[in-house]
Amino acid sequence: MIDILAFGAHPDDVELSAAGTLIKHVKKGFSVGIVDLTLGEMGTRGTPEIRKKEADDAMKIIGAKFRDNLHLPDAFIDISKEAISKIVHKIRLYQPKIILCNAIKDRHPDHSVASKLVSKSCFISGLSKFETFEKKIPQPSYRPLNIYHYIQDQWIDPDLIIDISDEYKQKNEAIMAFKSQFYNANSLEPSTPISSKEFLESIKSKAILLGRSINKKYGEGFTVERPIGSNNLFNLS
Repeated sequence: MIDILAFGAHPDDVELSAAGTLIKHVKKGFSVGIVDLTLGEMGTRGTPEIRKKEADDAMKIIGAKFRDNLHLPDAFIDISKEAISKIVHKIRLYQPKIILCNAIKDRHPDHSVASKLVSKSCFISGLSKFETFEKKIPQPSYRPLNIYHYIQDQWIDPDLIIDISDEYKQKNEAIMAFKSQFYNANSLEPSTPISSKEFLESIKSKAILLGRSINKKYGEGFTVERPIGSNNLFNLS
């Protein structure tokens, strides 16, 4: 059982959009894990083997307990019973209180599909008649308390912003663990929309803009599936 389980369509999705939030909660004593849906094998730069090594390095920087990969087909993620079964298995296995997952819309079509796929899987995970197994033993039904969708390449107005001012440097280290994907002046690989220096600057700019919205230096934004509740207005910053 863990506190937060973060899903990403591709290795590096979680780092780019939610690493600061995960790092902050690890520092507070919460347990976190990461599940990548694909190996990112259709990416222009790097190889699945390189990205696996980079993902493991980033996991250690974040302080996550584990990082799993479901081996769904990169660029061809769909909402199928097979894909849902794989995700439900992980949800029931780890029983997270909170799920983080992809943006509800974004430049890469896999992101919005993964958003819907994980959200639907969270619901189905709570259905006792939907069967999954761990070592041939039926898993009990389980449904997380909350699902939060992080914001990726395209801007989405956030419902919730987490202050990551103290975690931004470590977040950036986790991002740069993916050496094959992001700006490297010495790289001989083809340019991509995320390999430019300007892309990294846009990540920082977005964090500054989100932070400014809550009077902090850096922030990460999320959208919610249901209203956020509290029994105390002073618990809200």
